[in-house]
Amino acid sequence: MASAYSPHQAVSMSQRVFGARDMFSLWFSLGIGLMVLQLGALLAPGLGLSGALLAIICGTAVGVLLLGAVAVIGSDTGLSSMAALKLSLGRQGAVVPALLNLLQLVGWGAFELIVMRDAASVLAVRAFGEGSSWNNPALWTLFFGALATLLAVSGPLTFVRKVLRKWGIWLLLGACLWLTWNLFHKADLNALWVRAGDGSMPFALGFDIAIAMPLSWLPLIADYSRFGKAAGRVFAGTALGFFCGNVWLMGLGVAYTLAFAESAEVNALLLALAGAGLGIPLLLILLDESENAFADIHSAAVSSGFLLPLKVPHLALAIGTFCTLIAWFAPLAEYQNFLLLIGSVFAPLFGVVLVDHFILRRRRAESATQCVWRWDTLLAWGCGVVIYHGLSHYWPEIGATLPALLLAAGLQLVLGHLSRKRLACAV
Repeated sequence: MASAYSPHQAVSMSQRVFGARDMFSLWFSLGIGLMVLQLGALLAPGLGLSGALLAIICGTAVGVLLLGAVAVIGSDTGLSSMAALKLSLGRQGAVVPALLNLLQLVGWGAFELIVMRDAASVLAVRAFGEGSSWNNPALWTLFFGALATLLAVSGPLTFVRKVLRKWGIWLLLGACLWLTWNLFHKADLNALWVRAGDGSMPFALGFDIAIAMPLSWLPLIADYSRFGKAAGRVFAGTALGFFCGNVWLMGLGVAYTLAFAESAEVNALLLALAGAGLGIPLLLILLDESENAFADIHSAAVSSGFLLPLKVPHLALAIGTFCTLIAWFAPLAEYQNFLLLIGSVFAPLFGVVLVDHFILRRRRAESATQCVWRWDTLLAWGCGVVIYHGLSHYWPEIGATLPALLLAAGLQLVLGHLSRKRLACAV
């Protein structure tokens, strides 16, 4: 099983055991979480229910098509995300996104632990009172940090097949159905639907925030899809699973915020959710959040293993401990800018990678050892990042994520056809 944890080697065919159901279960789970609910709450005031749902559906639909396409790269090559990038960027060129990916995954892992800590504290106060010893942020930080780290050390094969597929997915479905029933039972959805947003957020920004959620998984999805049996099943399971989970939960976040949240404070949505069914659905989603933290920590370890000659389980233990320490000292802050920053870097990158893999290399895993730097792809990526920030600064009303991705992809298509090997690759 050594190659299953190797960031550099392709997974053997005997270890490619994930089918469409496995991928659906994994990405439905990762599309659900307290962070997703909080993101819906962020869209609610400015866009209203109808505008926010439209932005969520459009942004998620585009995002999951890209997510599924990048997942196919993992199943085509059997390589981890960062190792697969060597094919497009060169041996040294892939180090840059590996470092950026490590940085964002540590940040995401800490954010997940912070959200879980705060939600557990809300549930503890509701169940046992303000002065209860269970209302202890440090205790919950350590508990969820240890749980997520343990899952990350165990690896994706153990987690998906023995935990998530057997019973985890059914608990999540039950929680989502419970919250949906409570919403329809207690809220006046007709009144919410016709109530317009306050205009504080343009639709294009809402679309960018919604698409940033699936795009934030692009740099790590191949860490899991490389265990897939067939490209078609990997694509379908990934896209459908994430779309269903993300739209459902983000939509609930919008609706619960508009219907029940009594203030604009960060924990207002958690308090509203805690009142649904004595907090049991929130508890189930809270447990699911550890799966998101697992994915962040495991893939951060894979990215680290791409840079350092250490075993992935050992790196997962170290990174999980580091994320827990960050969460111990950090408050839950506004993360809209964090999501958009991720989009500015990785959306253009994977526009370039998708063109290189599917059009220029025609899904062939050509040897990356020939190239140290792929200057054509690096140039197209850099231009895409510049385009993203130019659009977001000067023309925010048209959005930046999708235009930057498409323009970077188009530039790569041109550069890839014009470049000769000796010009596009520094040996």
